[in-house]
Amino acid sequence: SSANGLKAAAKAMEMIVQGADTLDAVIAGVNIVEDDPNDMSVGYGGLPNEDGVVELDSSVMHGPTCRGGAVASLRNIKNPSKVAKIVMERTDHVLLVGEGALRFAKAHGFKEEDLLTDQAREVWVKWKENLSKEDDWLPEHKFEDKDIGENLKDYLRTTGTINCNAVDANGNL
Repeated sequence: SSANGLKAAAKAMEMIVQGADTLDAVIAGVNIVEDDPNDMSVGYGGLPNEDGVVELDSSVMHGPTCRGGAVASLRNIKNPSKVAKIVMERTDHVLLVGEGALRFAKAHGFKEEDLLTDQAREVWVKWKENLSKEDDWLPEHKFEDKDIGENLKDYLRTTGTINCNAVDANGNL
């Protein structure tokens, strides 16, 4: 998993050892991070977009069935990983986005909730107050410029996601 996913990996491994499907195990692990208001990478407590809205993406793949599903720009739903799995299981689509993803999630019983915590709001407000090298905009440059790569580190801010992969004893990914 990614660095913020140590608890997710532990949960997934625990479930796999008990015989759970790898995808169910990984999603249960990822839900730990998605539900953590102190982790500003994803889910409840995730950093908002430029407009102050938490929008989430998630994709899942299931090796044994060779299927996948995903959601993007999903607002007000804490666990996009669960919605992505239902996209995989219940539609002939691979990706649902924005309002369509939200309608789909609500149709499958997911409840809308405000995902912006006070801590994430404070980080967003500080970022908005100081739009500069801490924003998502790069300095003006030409495509041919050689020095933008060296200076790029000065313009990037840390954002996040969670990644979690699993392989069971039978080799199922």
